[in-house]
Amino acid sequence: MPKSHPPKPLRRIEIVAFPDVQILDVAGPLQVFTTANELSAAAGDAHPYAPSVVARAGRVRSTAGLALDAAPLPAGDAPDTLLVAGGWGVDAACEDRDLVAWIRARAGGARRTASVCSGAYLLATAGLLDGRRAVTHWQRCPDFSQRFPSVRLEPDPIFIRDGDIWTSAGVTAGIDLSLALVEADLGRDLALAIARQLVVFLKRPGGQAQFSATLALQAGDARFDRLHAWIVENLRGDLSLPALAGQVHMSPRSFSRHYRRATGRTPARAVEDLRVEAARRLLEQGVSVGRTCVRCGFGSEETMRRSFQRLVGIHPQAYRERF
Repeated sequence: MPKSHPPKPLRRIEIVAFPDVQILDVAGPLQVFTTANELSAAAGDAHPYAPSVVARAGRVRSTAGLALDAAPLPAGDAPDTLLVAGGWGVDAACEDRDLVAWIRARAGGARRTASVCSGAYLLATAGLLDGRRAVTHWQRCPDFSQRFPSVRLEPDPIFIRDGDIWTSAGVTAGIDLSLALVEADLGRDLALAIARQLVVFLKRPGGQAQFSATLALQAGDARFDRLHAWIVENLRGDLSLPALAGQVHMSPRSFSRHYRRATGRTPARAVEDLRVEAARRLLEQGVSVGRTCVRCGFGSEETMRRSFQRLVGIHPQAYRERF
């Protein structure tokens, strides 16, 4: 007889909403977990997730004007994951003592707790972030730091995991966070398949301040993921073929062959892509072309100009003025 395998656990996820919630803080994560179910079913597997939207009121209106039909805040067994959305209504939600007490109690029984964007305010108000690293929307970082000095706020990352608490940056970063949750649960392959289906990055090229490999590079061999992270952290350093090969303990010839087979591009092209990617984020933040050139290791503004023209189709100065 064929061996029977025990069914995989169905992970219940409660996404907490409130009046004037940011719709993408709810819809983004919800779609990630729904797509995980769809792709799993297509592969003949059971649904891994049972997501639901919950709120104090059975129906809440988002800041976009779209109303959400939510289930009442549940009692009984805690979910696998408690995920708290953000939005302009979060300040009023933080004054709702019953909601804050429910979040505190619910998080105590959940395997992990997460927040999207300004949802971190509710976690902090509940005392769940005291002494922990956390992130929230860049625009609210000064206010957050003043209101919650016991939280170790970091303004740059897309998301942060500190033990069983996850927090994410603004709005669409909830998608990045949810993909990371899926990857932690079910592996990189499914998370990458979801990212492809949703046409987003598994690990986006930038965000509030950090930069990482593009989805195209991530689609290759996972053993080069650390190399890509190292490249981004050392854009001003020696990124020659021998230097890159040394990072993965290969000969230059062997590395070049394996890397191209895994990513579909040469190491030199990957370095150029990552430098342009990082430069775009700096220019979007208003950094001058000259300083961007130096910080991203282009060597000269002319080199950066040619790279931008080839990969972006616009000169760096024009890109800075436009974006």
